[in-house]
Amino acid sequence: MALTPSTMLPLGTPAPDFQLPDTDGKITSLNSFKDKAALVVIFMCNHCPYVVHIRSGLAQLAKDYQVRGVAIIGINANDAQKYPADSPVKMREEVKSAGYTFPYLFDETQAVAKAYRAACTPDIFLFDRGRRLVYRGQFDASRPGNGIPVTGKDLCAALDAVLAGKPTSTLQVASIGCNIKWKAGNEPKYF
Repeated sequence: MALTPSTMLPLGTPAPDFQLPDTDGKITSLNSFKDKAALVVIFMCNHCPYVVHIRSGLAQLAKDYQVRGVAIIGINANDAQKYPADSPVKMREEVKSAGYTFPYLFDETQAVAKAYRAACTPDIFLFDRGRRLVYRGQFDASRPGNGIPVTGKDLCAALDAVLAGKPTSTLQVASIGCNIKWKAGNEPKYF
């Protein structure tokens, strides 16, 4: 498995707009979360060992922070034809199996992943109330096989700062995981 780091989109970048279907076909957009205190966008998929490794922690973090006014969404941009484990049908199964309480959206054209400069799964972006990027990086330091417990420490610290009206730390560690599975000829130019 090839490890790919996030591109570390510049802090302060406005959240790119999107309109994507969830696992039930309902269209969700950036505007769907306009009243939320913060927005977490996670590019993820069903089969990546790095996402599978944090899935329970991610499900719990979502439950803990959604009640505090944080919107969380997952976006799967993988080529589902070449990787059928990432199809919308399998995404629906993953939502139930993992206990996700947030919308899990499918980016079939991969245009949204490109707009966010997403590179890996998981690739995590946190936007403040004004939808400016205040954190991009790892969930925590845990990786498959490294023995460090999954806590969501890095993302939680950033979320807590945003909710308290304080700046997030500028010392942010890139997320790392499997590369997004781009469709042939659709690979982004930002690598």
